[in-house]
Amino acid sequence: MAEPLGDQVLRKIGEARELYHRLILMVGPAGSGKTSALQEVSASTSAPLVNVNLELSRRMLDLTERQRALQLPRLLGEIVGEATGELVLLDNIEILFDVHLKQDPLRLLQGLSRNKTVVAAWNGSIVDGHMTYAVPDHPEYRRYPIRDFLVASPEVTT
Repeated sequence: MAEPLGDQVLRKIGEARELYHRLILMVGPAGSGKTSALQEVSASTSAPLVNVNLELSRRMLDLTERQRALQLPRLLGEIVGEATGELVLLDNIEILFDVHLKQDPLRLLQGLSRNKTVVAAWNGSIVDGHMTYAVPDHPEYRRYPIRDFLVASPEVTT
């Protein structure tokens, strides 16, 4: 039986401390238990759980589309920086994939994970050693090789 997602994350937090990018991505489709696993991790570690869509939307409300694209990395850095402690949990990161914002979501998360351990819920799947978001031909489709970060997933037992 596969290790529960929350337990995978808790185990990998220690491993992440040794990495350049202290990033753990919980990869799974919608409804696979990522949010509840983040809530479990938050409860057991007292780490803040941030709803990225909500927090970024609030801060970008009065900005133009161009300003949003330019300011998003700084605003996301502020949100994570305001979180207390060495560990921050990010849920609902879909806004980072919005094509109008012209961002590279993985690169943003890796940048954030230089100063804190970041655990983020990634709505997607793992296929042939690559992590995907959306499906091919979708405007928000992304595909990344799994390297320079740790993965926790209901699909993978690592």
